[in-house]
Amino acid sequence: MQHKEFGWTKRAVPRIGQGTWKLPSRGAAVKEAERALRRGIELGMTHIDSAEMYGDGRSEEIVGDAIKGVDRSRLFVVSKVLPQNASYEGTIRACEHSLARLKTDYLDVYLLHWRGSQPLRDTMRALERLLSDGKIKALGVSNFDVEDLREATSYLEHGRIACNQVLYNFVERGIEYELTDYCRDNRIAIVGYTPFGGIPAERTKARVKLAEIAGRYDVNVYQLALAWCTRDPICFTIPKSADVVHVEQNARAGDLELDAEALREIDEIFPPPRKSQPLAMG
Repeated sequence: MQHKEFGWTKRAVPRIGQGTWKLPSRGAAVKEAERALRRGIELGMTHIDSAEMYGDGRSEEIVGDAIKGVDRSRLFVVSKVLPQNASYEGTIRACEHSLARLKTDYLDVYLLHWRGSQPLRDTMRALERLLSDGKIKALGVSNFDVEDLREATSYLEHGRIACNQVLYNFVERGIEYELTDYCRDNRIAIVGYTPFGGIPAERTKARVKLAEIAGRYDVNVYQLALAWCTRDPICFTIPKSADVVHVEQNARAGDLELDAEALREIDEIFPPPRKSQPLAMG
């Protein structure tokens, strides 16, 4: 599993992590999700992303159970505060609740899930307070475009934005027009979510062509997507991991490098953006 520097932190983080959005919340499927997360850690996918929103905190609890007994220094655990909870006091309180559910003393990064009605200045101040208190090692944001990043940065006194988590896949490439370059220039890691974003059913030829490209590397289209999403040195991705077999497939994409011809062919199927567009969210 290839590791890359995570923005300005210089922390070596696996290019492919494990997402937890829509993990099962009850029954035998929960134990399978825990096994999948642990298997992912064994295979080097130690970047685990969650949020207080996911299952109303249940996903964080599942992660907490899955990482029990694992050397904490090996892990890169991320969570997020909901915008409606992101007042100054609310952010601190939400982080403490997430830490309790995750059964850990600190988060490697804590993010504002998306921008809401709470004053952004207050949220960023609270994130800096958590940083100073040692509750988090770095702070970040999610679903922020360039102007939002500039504003958030202006409110920071001693912290720096470590990452921006955004929707990114074959279909949704809008970040490549401006946001990627801004993040690169400011040493902000991009963490793409939903890497298996839906390709319209009517695009049969696109599906066939992707399968053909994947076949040349002896991988499936999902593994091709993960390699493509992380081809840029600043980009990481966090596919959901709730099944051991799928986790093992995801991990095998961690060392896959696509050649120029494959990248050119993908650009022909899903062209990069030619103009600015609103930031997509999913």
